[in-house]
Amino acid sequence: MKNSNKLRHFLLTGLLSATAVAFAINDHKTDPQHYFLNVEDVPSSVEILMCPPDTTSARFAYDREQYEWGKTMRNTPRGKQAITDANLDWYTDWADDAFGEAFGAPITKKENPELHKLIYTMENDAGSLATYEAKQHYMRTRPFVFWNEHTSTPDHEEALAKNGSYPSGHTAIGWATALVLAEINPARATEILKRGFEFGQSRVIVGAHYQSDVDAGRVMGAAIVSTLHTDKGFQKQLEKAKKEFAKKNRKKK
Repeated sequence: MKNSNKLRHFLLTGLLSATAVAFAINDHKTDPQHYFLNVEDVPSSVEILMCPPDTTSARFAYDREQYEWGKTMRNTPRGKQAITDANLDWYTDWADDAFGEAFGAPITKKENPELHKLIYTMENDAGSLATYEAKQHYMRTRPFVFWNEHTSTPDHEEALAKNGSYPSGHTAIGWATALVLAEINPARATEILKRGFEFGQSRVIVGAHYQSDVDAGRVMGAAIVSTLHTDKGFQKQLEKAKKEFAKKNRKKK
């Protein structure tokens, strides 16, 4: 695996230490095919988001309540879906696994290469650039660490424990992806956005994030999509994906 692929793998799984995050953020200038935006173009997550809840607050009590709810879901089909949603490895078809059914078409390099390129480029903008500032600023302790328990994705725990919990990068990726896919196929917007919402809730179910992390992740996912729409590279690739989808959709009819 090349160095750029290693960095991308770590970015997409959300398992970076603060030092590695900084290194990977700088890498976007030398590895631009994995990003649309520059760091300086991205809205400040620290400025946009409120502070994560204090442990004595009502907001934190709700975080605890949702964490306990998540644990009740783990030994169910929904819990299994949450484990699948946790896997954002660069070499998998995670977007198709997560959104293909809701979108109504494969999100794979073979079937829809322009759409695939769009989603697999913007995911770094959403999961890394959109969230890294607040993650580093607050370095919020993960819920499973705070309560000294295990998640349903144990292979991720060691690295996650070293990475800030707030906001959720996985959620930002999922919500940003849902917003863009709904724009490409508005006829299935309800199904796509529902799946995007569930994608974030999966982080609560596996125990990797608090509910407030997920809520903040959705905010940053939306923020990055609004910024992406001002970028010419994104605009161009989005148009290619729309034309590709429209052409294949006509053939089906």
